[in-house]
Parts: sequence; C-alpha cells; structure tokens
Amino acid sequence: MAEQSWQWDPSLYSGSARYYPRGRMPYPKALADALAAELELDGSGRLLDIGCGPGSLTLLLADRFEQAIGVDADPDMLNEASRLAAEANVDNTQWHHLRAEDLPASLGTFRLVTFAQSFHWMDRPKVAAIARGMLATDGAVAHVHAVTHEGIEGTEALPHPRPPHAAITELVRSYLGPTRRAGQGTLPNGTARGEDAIYRAAGFTGPQHIEIPGRVLTRSADEVVAAVFSLSSAAPHLFGDELPKFEAELRKLLHDASPTGTFSEQTREIAVHIWRP
Repeated sequence: MAEQSWQWDPSLYSGSARYYPRGRMPYPKALADALAAELELDGSGRLLDIGCGPGSLTLLLADRFEQAIGVDADPDMLNEASRLAAEANVDNTQWHHLRAEDLPASLGTFRLVTFAQSFHWMDRPKVAAIARGMLATDGAVAHVHAVTHEGIEGTEALPHPRPPHAAITELVRSYLGPTRRAGQGTLPNGTARGEDAIYRAAGFTGPQHIEIPGRVLTRSADEVVAAVFSLSSAAPHLFGDELPKFEAELRKLLHDASPTGTFSEQTREIAVHIWRP
C-alpha cells in the first residue's frame, strides 16, 4: 500500500474464516431497506461487494439485484460465503478469488459497488478509481462504516452482562504484544482513514449519509470467542502453539464475567456514505 508501510499478505485473516460468520454481529435488514429506498433498488442490475469476506453484506443485499458478486483475497472466506449462500438458498451469487487491485477482471459494470469493513486493507486510490470505472451509468458506491465484532460500552442496563472487551484486549496483548498485529506485519497507528478525500480525488461526489441505529443483541460465549478469532489482530495463526492455552484463558475470562455464558451487546450505529461519479 502506498499510504503506509504495512503491506498486505495472504495471512491477514488466516484461520479466521470459519469464525467470522458466527463471531461477527450480522448487518440488520434495516441496512438493506435503507439502501434500497435511497438507491431505488428494484431487483434489477448487479451488485459488486469488494472485500466481501464470507458474504455478510453480499447475501443481505443479494435479493435486491439480478446478480450479486463478491470478491475477496482470502479463499477460505469465499468458501464460507459459498456455503452460507447454499444454506440460505441464495442462487444469484458468484464468488471470485482476487484482490481488489486486480479488478475489473472482466466482471462488467454494476449498479452498486460496496465496501464494508474492507476499504482500509486496499490500495485505496487505485481501488477507488477502479470502482468508479466499473459503475453503470446510474451506479453508486456505498461505503459501510460498521463495527461488528463488539458493541459499545455504556452504563445503561442490559439483559445480560456485557463481554469484558477491555480485559479481552489485554489478554490478546499479553500473548501477541502491545502493537496491533496484521498478517505478517503490524499496524501501530491502526488502519488507514481519510477515505473522503480519496473518493473525491477519484472523481466521486458526495457523500450522502445514511445512518442505521444500533440495537441490543444477545451473544453466547462461543460467539464472543469467535469474534476474537475473526479479527486480523487476533487471527488464530498468530498464536502458534499457544492457541489452545489462549482460548482456555479467554473462556475462563468470559465465564468469570457471565457464568451463564450469555452476554448482551449494544451495537454501534451503522453509517453509510453513498458516493456517485
């Protein structure tokens, strides 16, 4: 990536794919409804979800299009996406194993291109320009700003205890060190930001802002464990031979916080920025 010293490598989410669908809190139907209303989605046209992971957003939006295509650099994520599509009887999807930088890859044009928790892993100026060139005449890009691995802290009463996120973070650091891991490299300053200027430099106008309110969800201890392993900063391969020991300590931490193994999460709001060429 031209914007920072960290370089993408195939181990970024190594071992995380099987945890991702269980550990990440699902996008709500309200997100699909809001996009459909704003963009007048009527079942026509095509969707391209870039950095689709296991298809969390792709599958949510698939029935609003003739065809939905997910692209991701991790083959295990795409295997999960294909499995989940089959389980949900969603038959208008395709999954392509390639990096965003290798688009357009003869995939054609699209009514909507989406980035959901993925854009920061890419060569953003290059990918933004590519995405603009892949839009149909009336097309748009939707950038989904969301955090799905954990909820927000707060003082309001919830039905069950919140997961002990701060303690989980410290436990991860005790094994992997204080600097955030990412594949074979580190992200001492976190992931890249400032995408608005990048979209505008690529020729987009906007953004138009949509916000989906947060909600309260019930989570099991298994789901919280899966959420940890779904992260690039705590992907299973990073722990090496100490993975079983780490997981045992993580589960003890969760049991101490909620002996019933049940937690409540107040999710963050989801912000969507719509960009048009």
